[in-house]
Amino acid sequence: MSEGSGSHAGRLSSWIAVTIIFIGFVVGGVALCLGPQWIMFWVGAGIVVAGLLVSWMVHLFSDVVVDAPRVIPEIVDYSLFGSRSARRRGGEQGEVLNAPVSTDTEQTPHG
Repeated sequence: MSEGSGSHAGRLSSWIAVTIIFIGFVVGGVALCLGPQWIMFWVGAGIVVAGLLVSWMVHLFSDVVVDAPRVIPEIVDYSLFGSRSARRRGGEQGEVLNAPVSTDTEQTPHG
């Protein structure tokens, strides 16, 4: 597995598996619109199964791209009429800075 660089590109092998599965769904969908053409539909279903086997072989679900830590604005205005107040997320005990705070998802997974 390659290291994440902040993009959602994924590996080529994963995209090939997804493309095979997508082609199977297209073939099956077109078959249903044309009649239905059951032989063509089952060919599409077979293509989907082949794509699932390819995705299993290339470990599709382990292809996770880890993003850099995100900067999440912590300021939330709870005022009913839109005027700014001193209240922040978490009530009076919560964040009181006027600038966004960088959170590390490894230490605080829910921001």
